[in-house]
Amino acid sequence: METSNARGVIIFANEDDIKRVLQAAKKANLTGHFLFVGSDSWGAKSSPIEDQEEVAEGAVTILPKRASIDGFDQYFTSRSLENNRRNIWFAEFWEDDFKCKLTRPGIKYDPDRRKCTGDERISRDSQYEQEGKVQFVIDAVYAMAHALHMMHMDLCPGSMGVCEKMDPVEGRMLLQYIHSVNFNGSAGTAVMFNENGDAPGRYDIFQYQMSNISNPGYRVIGQWTNHLRLNLEEMQWSGGDRKIPESVCSFPCEPGERKKMVKGVPCCWHCELCDGYQFLLDEFTCDMCPFDKRPLKNRTGCRPTPIIKLEWSSPWAIIPVFLAILGILATTGVIATFVRFNDTPIVRASGRELSYVLLTGIFLIYVITFLMIAEPSVGVCAIRRLLLGLGMCISYAAMLTKTNRIYRIFEQGKKSVTPPKFISPTSQLIITFILISVQVNL
Repeated sequence: METSNARGVIIFANEDDIKRVLQAAKKANLTGHFLFVGSDSWGAKSSPIEDQEEVAEGAVTILPKRASIDGFDQYFTSRSLENNRRNIWFAEFWEDDFKCKLTRPGIKYDPDRRKCTGDERISRDSQYEQEGKVQFVIDAVYAMAHALHMMHMDLCPGSMGVCEKMDPVEGRMLLQYIHSVNFNGSAGTAVMFNENGDAPGRYDIFQYQMSNISNPGYRVIGQWTNHLRLNLEEMQWSGGDRKIPESVCSFPCEPGERKKMVKGVPCCWHCELCDGYQFLLDEFTCDMCPFDKRPLKNRTGCRPTPIIKLEWSSPWAIIPVFLAILGILATTGVIATFVRFNDTPIVRASGRELSYVLLTGIFLIYVITFLMIAEPSVGVCAIRRLLLGLGMCISYAAMLTKTNRIYRIFEQGKKSVTPPKFISPTSQLIITFILISVQVNL
């Protein structure tokens, strides 16, 4: 129930426990959810599924391939309380089969049950069906007999009865003889054992079906004799569905997801997406892509990182370029005017040297626009890094130095007529370049 995708339940249990499992599934409202596969203890019995057939619908069970032994029916139906006293359990079977009570010494009489008369007869006064394992019980007895016979022939040749070498019988030696028996059993099939002591597997495969058939019950859908033969066309599941249902603990992970195994459950896992710049190295591991690559869309590998740049034809580039050209033209015109009237009093009074530095910074600010739009390369990126802040730094350094010079001149004029220090053009340039050098070093 905790792993809802796992619906197949394989049951090795006795009849009572099988019945309790089916009752628990019905009580949990899981009718039709679980798909049961039962061992031969379930087989084709009706008692485990009584009153809960809907839960057991679609259950696949197995039974050893068996044959009805006619001689046993003739013998067993002729048994009675008079002629079968050597079987100490026969009286108990008699009471259970005929639903009556025998009067026995030490057993208190039950007035609610009728008294057995002893005249009842098996098959006449009760339902009788040969137990499916009769064939194997007979063959087991004969296997023991054949083994003892071969052992007697080897250890006691020519003697009657048990000789000293077989008194007592050594169990390990007898087991070797049992392993070597080979004879036709009561059903005409060979009785033999392999090196592990197992008999050849011969099974009928049943499925309990209720839908689309006139008589609900167990239906033979295949068999096993050294290999599996299964008729899938005759199989149907809960509600008569003929599509083979899925039962897995975990579904396959999507591309780009790794398996995180559940501890102690080798066929169960959780799917985890490889995130960030990771790709799926194998089904259990995510790894980082190299620095110049990024994962594919499905994260099954890496690809070179694409260069996404601003195209010159883009409106986001045309407008800044247009404004930069206007700024460059205007700055160039001002520089040309300053050069043209370089020695005039107004140019000299404005701080000619610092003005050129300021105009240079403004010019660089406009020029950097073209570098930011240009296709990235080592040279372009290096110049971007240098000039991006340098133009602003030159402009601010020149404005700061010029403002500081004017401030100090006026402050000094309040105290004396002696001009303050470091107001000459050379001093102003040195101060400006010192401030600019801080930005260049950073």
